[in-house]
Amino acid sequence: MTGVSLLGPWPGSAVLEAQTSVLDRLGDVPAGVTALPSLVQMPERGPWADSTGRAGAVLTEMPVEVGPHGWKLCDRPGRDVERSRATLREDLDALAVAAHGWSGPLVVALRGPWSLAATFYLARGDRVLADAGAVRELTHSLADGLADLLARVHAAVPAADLVLVLREPQLPDVLGGTVATFSGHGRLAAVDPDVARARLEDVVTAGRRGGATKVVVHTGGRFARRSVTVAASSGADGLGLALAPLRGPQWETVAGLVEQGTGLWFGLPRPRHGRTVDPARTAAALRDPWRAVGLPVGALADVVVHVDTSSGVAGGDLVLTKPRAVRAAVDDAVRVALELAGAAAAG
Repeated sequence: MTGVSLLGPWPGSAVLEAQTSVLDRLGDVPAGVTALPSLVQMPERGPWADSTGRAGAVLTEMPVEVGPHGWKLCDRPGRDVERSRATLREDLDALAVAAHGWSGPLVVALRGPWSLAATFYLARGDRVLADAGAVRELTHSLADGLADLLARVHAAVPAADLVLVLREPQLPDVLGGTVATFSGHGRLAAVDPDVARARLEDVVTAGRRGGATKVVVHTGGRFARRSVTVAASSGADGLGLALAPLRGPQWETVAGLVEQGTGLWFGLPRPRHGRTVDPARTAAALRDPWRAVGLPVGALADVVVHVDTSSGVAGGDLVLTKPRAVRAAVDDAVRVALELAGAAAAG
């Protein structure tokens, strides 16, 4: 059945209300559609609650803190990482209440190792990405911490099937050598695709061992062939792409992914200037090129469409909408999924 989900930050600071909204909106979807509600993330509570802060709370034996330029590694755990951990505990407590009795898929989204390496700074120096040894340690720390995170989510919602989404919006920059140095006057060296795949595979494997029934690597709002290739070869069950940037030749790549058995998640475009969403038209933007490259329409039953509330090339935590608009976007995504499910059923 065609799936529908929500990725990215939720505006505001009322965690239980937000988590309840996600479960309410996705808890009673029409027949033919599979709901994949997610653990909410609410960065308006401070840097401790943004996507980087959440990852910092998950890392093991690698303390982090907020520095003048953002999150950085540090010598010992301090107030910032403790606040991140406390925020995560609050989120999990809200999930346990809102998702009581939930027995379907449940999405846990976390920044992947390469986007973290491009975001975190070393304790004394440039970004972690500049130091291959530090990247390796960061990857191992994230992989170790995933087991604990997934165990805690499973304890909060025992009957859920956990789906891990590793968000890698900066993977194109990492592979293309376009990540700025600390000074901003230079660029860090491009990472070899084989090295990128190996590190990503370490975390994908850890997620699966930690109890995730499926692992998806999401490459963000841009289509870059190198990053798609690396993500697809990481051992993940699925690949996440933004629908809007896809053009003719890129759909050939999509067709190849489907033929090799990779599940696909498509981020739906956000309406501009307050325009009303036409679910049939949005569904056609996926269905028509899908059919044009020779893919069976029935395979749309295996696709997941999702709302993405994050913004910017790096997939940052800027919230563009109010809670009411996010709820409306989720409702629209359900209708898009229903259109695709109907097309799949009709063949």
